[in-house]
Amino acid sequence: MTATLPHIGTSAPRAAPGTRLRAAARRHGPVLALFGALKLAGFCSFMYLLSSAGDFRTRHPRFGGGAHAWDVLATWDGWWYQQIALHGYDPKLVPVPGATGLITLEGNSAAFFPLYPALMRLTSAVTGLGSYGAGLLVSIVASFAAALGVYAVAERFGGRRAGLAAAGLWAVWPGSGVEWAVYSDSLYVALAAWACHAVLTRRWLTAGVLTFAAGLNRPTAAALIAALGVAALLSLRRREDGVLRPVLAMALAPLGLFGYLLWVGDRMGDLGGYFKLQSGAWAHSFDYGKQTWDVLTSVPVGKFDYLFAYPFADVISVGVILLACALLPLLLRLRPPAVLIVYTVLTLALVLGSQQIVANISRYLLPCFPLFLPLAVAMRRLSLPVQCTLLGIAALASGSYAGYALFELGVP
Repeated sequence: MTATLPHIGTSAPRAAPGTRLRAAARRHGPVLALFGALKLAGFCSFMYLLSSAGDFRTRHPRFGGGAHAWDVLATWDGWWYQQIALHGYDPKLVPVPGATGLITLEGNSAAFFPLYPALMRLTSAVTGLGSYGAGLLVSIVASFAAALGVYAVAERFGGRRAGLAAAGLWAVWPGSGVEWAVYSDSLYVALAAWACHAVLTRRWLTAGVLTFAAGLNRPTAAALIAALGVAALLSLRRREDGVLRPVLAMALAPLGLFGYLLWVGDRMGDLGGYFKLQSGAWAHSFDYGKQTWDVLTSVPVGKFDYLFAYPFADVISVGVILLACALLPLLLRLRPPAVLIVYTVLTLALVLGSQQIVANISRYLLPCFPLFLPLAVAMRRLSLPVQCTLLGIAALASGSYAGYALFELGVP
């Protein structure tokens, strides 16, 4: 399809700022309203469950506890992000005296990537909020940006109704409890979704910058970097967008991820220090799916004698893994562009191929938003009231399966 060029010597009239703002409100307002309503319903359900159970009152403030139910949102990884925002990094490989098991190194903040805590610190300086409030604000704003990004990608495949459904699914997906918490997941999905959209619309430099930023936020950005690289090479092969912009995007994309890993390695005196820290302090390493397979063959027969077992949360994670495996061929059937295929497949491989706390898989797979596309395209056949009703029920239930199960019955 070719675009119609304006006659030489003429310029297209530019809409007034007020007109553009109203057009943006009409286009994006329903997406933001739907996502916000669903998230608020799930969040209130989550807070109600926390208050009703009351277990947070007896737990350590770092590990799922606090004086109030909402304090739980800044525990676990949230505690680490606050420490970075307040005090910065001190990368070290410090052995645990006499340790011989899985955990042989003392954990430190270098395991957590810098973009999210940097935005927390900036937000705190601008707004006067503490580290908790700043982190929550960054996550909430990023979650809306992610919803718009997911909508924009899905709209290209199934139109506006499918885009709304995809944004709604992002609000209620298993693991979505961390979207409004002091966690970096919402920020990463926002960057990844808009980076994929930029590739789809051939805005290569934008895609490169967003992928660079994603690499400063989470290590699974390796999948996004590879996806952009494949898409850029295909563009060069087809001679669609010239040479310079795709090549610059490929060159820029990995700098954030590799730059941080090299900086940490240099500070530790070991270029592989980040991976040694992950393995020695958190028992998190790539094991080619051995841990995942162990769980998949244990949970269905009621056995929970594997590494890092959290029975209720693990049952949910097994369901999420099976759902992802079922949705992947449906996604491929839609024949999406290579950037979405490579990104989704590699993200699945990185997550499912790692030794980790399996209860976390429901949130680690949140970035696999292209898996929403088959469901979103199918849901567009439903009327908007039916669609909203189904998503609303899922939102209320998500307080349990995506919030409480993750933060209180597992370790997010």
